[in-house]
Formats: sequence, C-alpha cells, structure tokens
Amino acid sequence: MDNPINQIYLFLVYLICGSIIGIFFDIFRILRKSFKTSDFVTYIEDLLFGIITGLFLIFVIFIFNNGELRFYIFAALALGLILYFVTISKLFIKISVYILVTAKKSIIKIISILFYPIKIMLKYIKKYLSKVILKPFRILIINLKGFYNKYLKVYKKYKKLPKTKKDFR
Repeated sequence: MDNPINQIYLFLVYLICGSIIGIFFDIFRILRKSFKTSDFVTYIEDLLFGIITGLFLIFVIFIFNNGELRFYIFAALALGLILYFVTISKLFIKISVYILVTAKKSIIKIISILFYPIKIMLKYIKKYLSKVILKPFRILIINLKGFYNKYLKVYKKYKKLPKTKKDFR
C-alpha cells in the first residue's frame, strides 16, 4: 500500500469518484428542473442523495483502499467534484434537461393521441345519454326555468318599489 504508483492509481480512482458524485448531484438537479416538486419532495431527494453518496463512498473506500481513510482520498474527491463542475456540469445539465422535457412533451402527445378515440366516444355517449335520460325531465326543467324567470321579475319589481313607513309596521 505504500507504493507511490498505487497511491497515484488510488488518487485517480477517487478523482473519478468525485466526478461520479458530481454526476449524481446533477441528476437530482436535472430532475428538479424538469419536474416541479414540492419542498417535502425536495427534502426527500436531498436525503436520498446523501444516502446514495455515502453508500457509494463507503463501497469504493472498502473496495479500493481496504477501508483505510487517507487525506488524499478527500483531496481527490474534492478535486474531482471541482473539475467536474467547472468543465462539463453545465453542458450535462442543459442536454439532460432538454432530453427530459422533450421526452415528457412527446409522451404527453402520444397519450393524448391514444386517448383521443376514447374522448370522442365519451362525448357521443354523453350526448346520447343526455337525450335519452334527460328527455322525460325536459318539461320539468323548462317549467323550473320559467318559474325562476317569473320569480326574478317579481323580485326586481319589488326592489324598485319605494319604501314607506307603512311597510315597516
């Protein structure tokens, strides 16, 4: 383990791990930009990111370094994160958000096309049922509308009458 070439190899491994953690972080940022979420969901996503990142780091440290913590591990992780964010993070986010938004719009369009026959069928069923079921009640509805209109006329006339002292007795 004291071999300098082995330490350079491990430094590069943890540099790549830092970049992978940056990609994990950007995936959560992309999901937030593509889909509107509440604050509660955002907290759950942050907790999930912390758990995934922690488990990933524990796994990598045990696989490559037998669980030994060294300063160069944290330096390489930080440097990998910084290099990732400075170089390709913005491009990765733009491309991914564009792909997700386009896919979301396409899926919505496909679903609307697939459900269009059902929508038309429901429209005709509703039209038919309104003719068949409401036909017997049509006279009742017309009479209720007439009664309501007469009531409105009487009410409007009553509001226009001048109020006198006799009305208050």
